[in-house]
Amino acid sequence: MTTLLAPATSSFRLRLCATFAAGMLLSAPGFASDKTVVIAQSIDLSGPNGALGRDYVAGITSYFDSINSTGGVAGRRIRFVVRDDKGEPQLAAQMARELVEQEKPQYMLGGIGPDTTAAILSNPAFNKSGLVLYAPLTDATSSYQQRALVWRPNKEQEIQYIFSYFEKLGIKNIGVAYTESVINREAYALVQKEIQRRGLTLSGSVILSSDTQATVQQIHKLGQTRPNIVISLADTINTGLFLKSFRKASPKTFVAGTSLINLATLTEIAGATAMEWTLFSQVVPNPNSPTTALQLEHLKSMKKFRDESVSAMSLEGFAVAKTLVRAIHLGAGNSFTAMQGVARSNSDLGGLNLVRTEGSRNLSQFVDLALFRRGGNLLY
Repeated sequence: MTTLLAPATSSFRLRLCATFAAGMLLSAPGFASDKTVVIAQSIDLSGPNGALGRDYVAGITSYFDSINSTGGVAGRRIRFVVRDDKGEPQLAAQMARELVEQEKPQYMLGGIGPDTTAAILSNPAFNKSGLVLYAPLTDATSSYQQRALVWRPNKEQEIQYIFSYFEKLGIKNIGVAYTESVINREAYALVQKEIQRRGLTLSGSVILSSDTQATVQQIHKLGQTRPNIVISLADTINTGLFLKSFRKASPKTFVAGTSLINLATLTEIAGATAMEWTLFSQVVPNPNSPTTALQLEHLKSMKKFRDESVSAMSLEGFAVAKTLVRAIHLGAGNSFTAMQGVARSNSDLGGLNLVRTEGSRNLSQFVDLALFRRGGNLLY
């Protein structure tokens, strides 16, 4: 399936320009000292997942700005240096090397996806630095050993949460739409495992390929199998293109996806009508609600320091930054064990608890669902 982006709105372009302008300021040359904490990040800001990356960085930046405005971390100001790797593994490794060698960061935040994460972890300069790659937007795997620590819950937890929700509604027939990749094949295997474990039926599946005509035909056939719900294991763009085609055959079938889908961009691609009857797992609570102290703090900080719309990804970035600053306050060194220690005492970020379970390589276990209602309203 071709990857077509809907034209950016003027407000979207303004947000993009504002984000890059802030990134340029944050990336200005500087030197680490006893009065600064240098935190670096290589992440997709202009590639396939650029919308996710920009929101993630916006949330992180707003928290660091709030800390600096009150004197920093124990009197040390945070200097946050961000590089755009465009979602390209080779460029991510290059950016990581440059950041390590030129900026000498004490802490390093991760980017988006397993490929760029693996590229950074295999980079000799990064390995020599002894840094731990903190909070990449990907699943934790044993191959990372103790070189990467993931903040968010894994995709298996998100998939299980989706199944649990629909099982209560008596739904039995499941369809799957996915793009070919190692991570999506693993996710598809998880879906098949849940279908078998819960005694459900796989009504059909479709591979979202670059062959547009064949893919549209497969999508139409999937609609004819009358699934109660289709689970999309694809990125934002391909999920949006799938929705546009699938809605012609099944306008009222539930479609579900996981949290690494940018809902604003998805709506631009698929259209508001196609978004009805869709829902997505989320790893943070509703970013637009002031229900908890964390949510309210995020809303106020984004308004004060960013002056742009909030999103689930900006709230995740905010929570990630808050966790990291808490670790620095506690004197935790930049090691896998030290960073995990932040969650050992069930750390409360303000309504969101970091509870480390035995054997888990993820700091947070929080999962929720966001449902698009008729008219485009999002309900958590």
